[in-house]
Amino acid sequence: MRRAATGVIGLAVAGTLTLTGCKNGNEETPAAPAAPASSAPAADQSAAPANPSTPAGGYGTDAPAAGGAAGATAKSGQVFKIGETATVPFDYGKTKGGTIALTVTAIEKGSPADLDALKLGDQVKGKIPYYIRYSVKNVGTTDLSFTTVGHMKGLLGDNTEAQGVSVIGKFEKCPNESLPKGFTNGQQATGCAIALAPSDQTKVASAEYWGDPYNSLSKGKGLVWK
Repeated sequence: MRRAATGVIGLAVAGTLTLTGCKNGNEETPAAPAAPASSAPAADQSAAPANPSTPAGGYGTDAPAAGGAAGATAKSGQVFKIGETATVPFDYGKTKGGTIALTVTAIEKGSPADLDALKLGDQVKGKIPYYIRYSVKNVGTTDLSFTTVGHMKGLLGDNTEAQGVSVIGKFEKCPNESLPKGFTNGQQATGCAIALAPSDQTKVASAEYWGDPYNSLSKGKGLVWK
């Protein structure tokens, strides 16, 4: 029987709920391979705070090509236009030495009614969801199967952080899946993160990737798309 979705919300870096261990900006417990569609039960939905140990993004296997070619590693604080690509070093758990081409492809305004499925109630009353859509391409030699490229958050017009929602289970408006099996050099996927604007008079104007090494205090700022 399908269970109703439940959950809470929180700032992208201020949540206190710990769901998985974290040793660096992208290190999580790798997701297990998904069961075949013909035998898999319906997935539950739930929402939890977006925080350093809980990525607020998801992936699909029907990814478009990342905008632009991979180049030099992006620098802390570097700013990109929507559709431009950043080359990013990527480690995840025991998976080391990866390199990805990361592109924020769109920041789309949603409807407050979209959040009804997550059963967040008054916690999201008056708030407007925005969907940060991004593509991931493996441009290194490391197999990144079943890893997760999270740590994407929204920024409001004044550059303050938007509230984030991390979804566990199926949420069609913003899919939440790990990278698929066989995610080797040249493979691509899409991701999505949810950011909440406090009202209809405020919007999520940009997106920031703050995964390792850009989340280090010694490095300073993440990568920004706007």
